[in-house]
Amino acid sequence: MYKGAKGRVYCHAPRRTATSFRLAEYFELHPLNPQPRLIRRAAEIVRGGGLIAYPTDSCYALGWHMGDKHVLERVRRIRQADRHHHFTLVCADLAEVGRFARLETWQFRMLRACLPGPYTFLLRATRATPRRLQHERRKTIGVRIPDHPVPRLLLAELDEPLMSSTLLLPADELPLTAGRQIAARLAHEIDAVLDGGDCGIEPTTVVDLSVTPPLLVRKGKGALGPITGRAL
Repeated sequence: MYKGAKGRVYCHAPRRTATSFRLAEYFELHPLNPQPRLIRRAAEIVRGGGLIAYPTDSCYALGWHMGDKHVLERVRRIRQADRHHHFTLVCADLAEVGRFARLETWQFRMLRACLPGPYTFLLRATRATPRRLQHERRKTIGVRIPDHPVPRLLLAELDEPLMSSTLLLPADELPLTAGRQIAARLAHEIDAVLDGGDCGIEPTTVVDLSVTPPLLVRKGKGALGPITGRAL
């Protein structure tokens, strides 16, 4: 059991092992109007300590409850990510971002110009952010607000942020983008696939706002105009 971000107590779902043959649940979602009952079920899985694959406005991602350290280790294993890998806190709005990341006025303005949208911003974490979710050396956290109905409704149902990581497997050059393909590759590794249709293979544009001037870490789907102040 563990406490969520707002003091709720949740029970962990049974952890998967290398010998587990339990298949991931598969939800076919309408890409524009996702079925509420399936969104509720996905939220139950996350609250129960499960790991989901879900669509975003850039590409598919892995999602899990921010209070669950066991799922974090599962994600590290799937992604083969070390302690310096930046995971992302997916938030419903800027007020929620402000709970977990330190925002100066200029940073807030840049986020407001870009979000919701296909951007990830690296910011200094606040004390509300568990240390295991921060970059081990820099004490930063990636934050984003996606412009896609599935995560938007899922966040509303959870009523708290979702930890996330791009669904890019170590042996692949591009992220997975088809629900059936994700289910075939990860059926025994994750707990649910939220198939919202093909959402592309281009990841978010990543900008480090913990330094001055801001640093472009990765050019992705998000346009650079709101970052540079110039039409590009």
